[in-house]
Amino acid sequence: MRLLLAEDEPRVARFIAKGTREQGYAIDIAADGEEALYKASITDYDLIILDVMMPLKSGFEVCREIRAQGITQPVLMLTARDGVDDRVTGLDCGADDYLCKPFEFKELLARIRALLRRAKEVRPGKLQIDDLVIDTAAHAVTRAGRRVALTAKEYSLLEFFVTRAGTIVGRADIAQHVWDENFDPFSNVIDVYVRRLRKKIDEGFSRPLIHTRRGEGYFFSADPQSDND
Repeated sequence: MRLLLAEDEPRVARFIAKGTREQGYAIDIAADGEEALYKASITDYDLIILDVMMPLKSGFEVCREIRAQGITQPVLMLTARDGVDDRVTGLDCGADDYLCKPFEFKELLARIRALLRRAKEVRPGKLQIDDLVIDTAAHAVTRAGRRVALTAKEYSLLEFFVTRAGTIVGRADIAQHVWDENFDPFSNVIDVYVRRLRKKIDEGFSRPLIHTRRGEGYFFSADPQSDND
């Protein structure tokens, strides 16, 4: 899942970015409202986090403008002001949730998970394809009842595959949702991670789940007829 964080305080931005990346999210950072509006307009984020008090455009203005553009991704507002009027303003301009600073990081993560569950592609608490089971809250993965240890990025890639099971996904789709804006499109990092993931979830099992469609991308399925390696 790829997030946009609009936060003009560098210390807070670094804190949130570090914590969310450790949880397997890809995250881009905007330091002001204009930059946030531009990034939200050109990238298909899964969720947008907006600080209310930002230079150039406030979080309220950014939220109002992205909604006017037809951008429907969940928006979480962050603010140091906890007045009822501010919360009402944020919700009225199109925000989905509101979190007051200072906050516990675990609460921020819980609100992100809740908003992603409400999004147009609803993520249940557990995802299952064949004998592979993902606990999306705990980021725990098992196959045939056996625990599979994954890094944060491997988990993020696997979750992306599972939520799009039965659909061909190309490298651009993977880069858009699993990596952030610093991703080098000319690198082979996606291929490397797919190989690692295959080794961990397919090796030793009679039915591979990750398949390659030559010239198109990857296909996640328990159906052996889907393979084109």
